[in-house]
Amino acid sequence: MRTWQVERRKRTRHLIELGGLVAKAGVVELTGDDRATIYGALLWMADKLNSEDGERARELWTGKGKQAFEAERPARAHDRTQPPQDRA
Repeated sequence: MRTWQVERRKRTRHLIELGGLVAKAGVVELTGDDRATIYGALLWMADKLNSEDGERARELWTGKGKQAFEAERPARAHDRTQPPQDRA
């Protein structure tokens, strides 16, 4: 496969993953799949990140995202509680 094809596939996968995050956050349903609203919200987010409050917003949003990802992770094998034993 040619280099440009590999790079194009990597870019496509990246864009699909970003779109998945928009859907995962519930934005599609909350906006009625209104692309103008979604784009406007993303532009507002970019403006916020470019403002003097940008670092604070990034910290807050990063924390919230990490919490959401962590909440979705299945419990690790050693963290799982064992079902009660039947002692009859």
